[in-house]
Order: sequence, then structure tokens, then C-alpha cells
Amino acid sequence: MIKILALVMTIGGAIALVMGVLGIFGSVALMLSPWALTILGFVFFVAGISMLKYRKDTDEVQAESQN
Repeated sequence: MIKILALVMTIGGAIALVMGVLGIFGSVALMLSPWALTILGFVFFVAGISMLKYRKDTDEVQAESQN
């Protein structure tokens, strides 16, 4: 479950980061502030990557506790 959440956060963060950067440089007109979208995209991208690297999945934790 944690890996799925991390993957969703990583992909969503990457999309928000790209859209925000394009909005800053004027290539895309957004309804949101492009700076806010860029910052949130960066935060979600970094959080998702770190969760993928360092967290064990809930299935692995349950299997280790039963042994």
C-alpha cells in the first residue's frame, strides 16, 4: 500500500512540477499560481521518491512479524 501511495505521489509531483515550470515560463496558462504548483510538485516528487527508497511495504512488515 505504501509503495502504491509513493508511486502516485511521485507521478503526481512530476506532473505538477512540469506544469508549474511551464507556467512560470509562460508556455501554459494555468488557473493556479505557477509558483505554488512548482513548489507543491517538488515537495510531492521528493516525498514520493524518498518513500519509494526507504519505506518497507506493509505486506513485508506483516510477513517479518509473523516469522
